[in-house]
Amino acid sequence: MTPAHEHTPHHGGSHGHHQEHDDSGQTEILDLDAEVLAEHIASITTWLPLKVEPRQIVDLGCGTGAGTFALLERFPEVHVTAVDASAGHLQLLREKACARGVSDRVRTVQADLDTSHWPDLGTPDLVWASASMHHMAHPDRALRSVHELLAPGGLFAVVELDGFPRFLPADAPEGRPGLEERAHRAADSFHAEHVPYRGADWGPMLAAAGFTLKDERTITVNIEGNRSEAIGRYAHRSLQRIRGAAAPALSPEDLAALDELLDVDSPHSILHRDDLAVRTERTVWAARRT
Repeated sequence: MTPAHEHTPHHGGSHGHHQEHDDSGQTEILDLDAEVLAEHIASITTWLPLKVEPRQIVDLGCGTGAGTFALLERFPEVHVTAVDASAGHLQLLREKACARGVSDRVRTVQADLDTSHWPDLGTPDLVWASASMHHMAHPDRALRSVHELLAPGGLFAVVELDGFPRFLPADAPEGRPGLEERAHRAADSFHAEHVPYRGADWGPMLAAAGFTLKDERTITVNIEGNRSEAIGRYAHRSLQRIRGAAAPALSPEDLAALDELLDVDSPHSILHRDDLAVRTERTVWAARRT
């Protein structure tokens, strides 16, 4: 795992920069992301501009399986090869597949996708990569590998975040309004250096790799906190991880206020707030191997 991954909520999966240990914080973030945004993930799978229903899917940077299980539900006859660098994530995914009775439709492969030689992943009709491509050190090479992997006419779906979700109102917390936005700005400079492809426009890169871009869609997410008790835990875990990247650039007053939000024993903890919401955007690029 690169240093960048140590401090960020990594939504969607881990693609594999020498990630040889599992991070329980990241695992919880991935599971919370899947729970809170399940409706939005399902809507993306429904939107995909497919010519025919796929039979074989590869989920690149599958994490703990948010995309894998959404795709299995969307396409009842499909088999998914779930690829990740983390043995811990893949073990959790297999356990979930057993619990859901779909283990016969899932194959897991541990691999670092930044290498030039990928393992045999079959000839899928659809390749899905949610929040994993921007972590690639060599995304152009990875895109060419996907192009070679896909069956002729197959579809590649790239799902990426427009930054990390926001949870607090602009005037929160009391005494340090706008704290969350300042923490994000502080973390952004860290990520610009360590994760340079976050926020990239994947359309031109897909075209350069030989794909034909079929469609692009941006999904606005705005989920009120009262929809799910998981939103408080999601906000807590996300801000906890942003803190690591943001701390060096925050004022002592902001850092103290952030730590109070993260203190589960404090009456001002983010877990006790009733004004949270999940606000973010996801962009999907659908490209075909012609």
